[in-house]
Amino acid sequence: MDTSRFLVEVESEISRLQHIAEALRGLASNGSTPQSKRKGISAAGRRRISLAQKARWAKSATKGEMKPKRTMSASARRKIAAAQRARWAKVKKAA
Repeated sequence: MDTSRFLVEVESEISRLQHIAEALRGLASNGSTPQSKRKGISAAGRRRISLAQKARWAKSATKGEMKPKRTMSASARRKIAAAQRARWAKVKKAA
């Protein structure tokens, strides 16, 4: 194949693709192509959600203080600690 003929074919293909690219750019700049199919939420919907959340927060704030933390009695702690020491002693004895 002659290189000059090959070069002419390549240049004609490049020019054809450039014309296509320009046409596509023109379509995109006109806004004729949809950007996204995702629908947003209306301002009224956002307001309803906001008011509902604020009402939930107000409801929880009027109940008073947070629940007190559960505490463990000293005797219960001692029993748990003794049981854990016994478990570790068993593991160390096996090893």
